[in-house]
Amino acid sequence: MQDKASCIVSMGSNMGSREDNLKAAVRRLRSDPHIFDLRVSSVYETSPVGYLDQDDFLNICVAFKTDLEPEELLDLTQKIEKEGLRERHIHWGPRTIDLDIILYGDLEYESSRLTIPHPRFRERAFVLAPLCELTGMEYELPQGQEIRRVGQFEFE
Repeated sequence: MQDKASCIVSMGSNMGSREDNLKAAVRRLRSDPHIFDLRVSSVYETSPVGYLDQDDFLNICVAFKTDLEPEELLDLTQKIEKEGLRERHIHWGPRTIDLDIILYGDLEYESSRLTIPHPRFRERAFVLAPLCELTGMEYELPQGQEIRRVGQFEFE
């Protein structure tokens, strides 16, 4: 077994019960035996990027440690999306749940399925605001992207 890597995963939802979709994904991650010390950012509401004719998103980031390899973590996030009955009909369009691996320690990794760090995370306020909150890192938020902190999830 490898040492545990510190990871950041971004989550977003703008279809159905956005809050419930995000909470279910967090609970699923938390229940996995390979995920440790999971922390959740505040919840941010953001305007869509790319395809604009859709509802606003709720977005969070989660920080945790894992002993999964990058591709195994990708398999887990895709399984959570599938379990959440992910729907996405248009690229960058509305979706029930979306999980993106943003950082995996200081690893730089590229395969046909996965690029770490996420190639566009520095362009997305909906990733940067919760990421900075969790990590204390400082990034300049992109101009012209609306983002509003709307609260914190409560978990039993």
